[in-house]
Amino acid sequence: MRRVLFLLVMSGIGIGQGFAGLEIETIDLRQLQKKAEQFGDVLTLPPWERSVEAIQKNLTRTIQEANAGLDRIGRLSPEEVTFENTVRALDDVLYEATLFANRVALIKSTYPDAAMRKAATEALKKMEEWFISVDYREDIYRAIKALAAKHPKLAPDEQKYLTELLRDYRRAGFELPPEDRKQVEQWRKELAQLGTDFENNILNARKPLKFTRAELEGVPEDFLNQKEIHTGPDEYTILANVTYQYITVMENARREDVRRRLCEARFRLAMNQNVPLLRRILELREKIAHKLGYANWADYRTEVRMAKTGERALQFCEELTRRLAPRFQQELELMRRIKVAETHNPKVQVRIWDWRYLANRIKQTQYHVDTEALRVYFPYDRVLRGMLEVFGEVFGLRFYRVEPDYKWTSDLQLIAVVDAQSGEPLGLLYLDMFPREGKYNHFAQFDVIGGKLLRNGRYQRPVAALICNFPTPQPDRPSLLTHDDVETIFHEFGHALHTILTRARFARFAGTSVPRDFVEVPSQVLEAWAWRPEVLERFAADYRDPSRKIPASVIEKLRAARLATIGSFYRRQMAFALSDLELHMDPKAPEAPAQFANRIFSRVFLPVPPHSAFVAYFGHLVGYDASYYGYAWADVIAEDIDDQFERAPHGFLDHELGARLRKEIYEVGDSRPAEVSIRKFLGRDWNMEAFLRRNGLLPTQSTEKPQPSGTPAETKSSFHSSAEGRKSK
Repeated sequence: MRRVLFLLVMSGIGIGQGFAGLEIETIDLRQLQKKAEQFGDVLTLPPWERSVEAIQKNLTRTIQEANAGLDRIGRLSPEEVTFENTVRALDDVLYEATLFANRVALIKSTYPDAAMRKAATEALKKMEEWFISVDYREDIYRAIKALAAKHPKLAPDEQKYLTELLRDYRRAGFELPPEDRKQVEQWRKELAQLGTDFENNILNARKPLKFTRAELEGVPEDFLNQKEIHTGPDEYTILANVTYQYITVMENARREDVRRRLCEARFRLAMNQNVPLLRRILELREKIAHKLGYANWADYRTEVRMAKTGERALQFCEELTRRLAPRFQQELELMRRIKVAETHNPKVQVRIWDWRYLANRIKQTQYHVDTEALRVYFPYDRVLRGMLEVFGEVFGLRFYRVEPDYKWTSDLQLIAVVDAQSGEPLGLLYLDMFPREGKYNHFAQFDVIGGKLLRNGRYQRPVAALICNFPTPQPDRPSLLTHDDVETIFHEFGHALHTILTRARFARFAGTSVPRDFVEVPSQVLEAWAWRPEVLERFAADYRDPSRKIPASVIEKLRAARLATIGSFYRRQMAFALSDLELHMDPKAPEAPAQFANRIFSRVFLPVPPHSAFVAYFGHLVGYDASYYGYAWADVIAEDIDDQFERAPHGFLDHELGARLRKEIYEVGDSRPAEVSIRKFLGRDWNMEAFLRRNGLLPTQSTEKPQPSGTPAETKSSFHSSAEGRKSK
């Protein structure tokens, strides 16, 4: 959840920088800021640290100023406490500290300068330790308890804040004896340090593999001719840690030995560094959970989420896994037959390094969908423009280009989001979209400046950043996306809208600060737009001749091809989710954590490569720990929401339904329970019927009565990347 470059000149004769030909108007930031003032808003760019010394200086200043603010709260007598000088004051202090933490988190993940990344990593560790220490300020706890004892009359979001603060103190150990509470604090600080190291090892993992052209038979020529790929006479270097390179080869390389080498390299990334860290991380999580009175870490983590218990999350995953079993076996058998036909060996089995290739072969042979050939319809610039146009229409927004006052990379872009009807500037969005050495290597949205009602009565409008790794533009053509990439950018933009559209009064509730098993809903809802003919026809056109639109028949085949391997997709998701949950529910399993997770993954999906440890490169284990199930959980809710658009008068371009989604889901954040927001939008509790039907797991005309939900594991049919971003690729 934390998370353009060279764009095509529309004449088709070359590559240009910026938004050339995209019809995105450039607007001066000062003009936007003056407009924001008319609405009682504040619109600012972050004061980026530009040197190691600035990071270190601002770290010291941030902590000193925050501690002074906490001291003021702590000095209050029980008679003096009010909501304003305790809870709201605490929100103010944490907000200012978070602004610095957000900046160094982004610097750590994006800056080309290794010294800056290292300094940011160390600063982030210190900030994480400081945030934990705030939880153990007894003077702040006394002030909050004194306020609660007064039973003040509060607005609903204020009461929610106070109630959750008291819950947080209990979860920090304030009902334990002082010596036990101190032990929990020390464990949490160590855990935070280890988590940062774990993420940093993933960030720094790099594994180049060299192949000949003959070995890479089937891999597209355009891909192989990229200068970073074609590294010598008959030498092609593939980085196992760069997702788009990995997937392109795994989907297209005809030689099984090549796929196996690359797959094994991917599954061993950061293994030596992170396996020992994971063992200690799991040990600490278990100790903390038990000390606080929880059966396991999954129960501790899910208590504050929609699932409420680890067992309920586990039941959800097991039921979905069971329901997928027939479809998954059918797909595996179809893949096996394709492999038999290609190898002329009737005894072959589908291996984990085969499934991407064979799933792609199903698309090609059964549905005549060539994933690589379709790239010509999805040049990055047109996709971006089309996405902004569509969501501008649906949500009542306009988008402008703004020149950043500072760029950490030359191809950085900045977008302003403005309400179309009133002209109110709503926020700013950085776009850092292509891979480079040392950069975060997945897809995510990062919060930079969160939304918040300030003390002066003005509202601080948010700033976010999309950090992605789409194919790099080449001298003779733009960045060409797969349809999966298109779905990804729609997904990440959903996180950005969730951040930017917020109207929550308190930083704690703004934007994506919602339960982990709900945070993916606003992003996964938007994935459906990437599959709609009325949406794709807006922008999907051959970059060499934009008059050649993607045929409607191809869109229908894409949708059919997706369903053809939906069982494999979700079984793999469940392999990740169950590995994550069971690691945190059964940490005393006889095997070491990596082997334990390998066994679960192999049982649910396909056997992992020997002597590997996928968990070492599974970044979701930090931040999304005991939470990966939330992607599928959120998919169920998102499908229920998407189904409303499918039935709406204007379909997925229905602006009235878009306005309701914006108001009831995106704007409120966590100011009220997620279940309430869903109910406000749907007019009822969410259920699984749409998810099952839309994914071909029920007949089109279902005779199964929709079940009231909110606790999907109890329904008749139980069945998902800043935001951390998309599901693992």
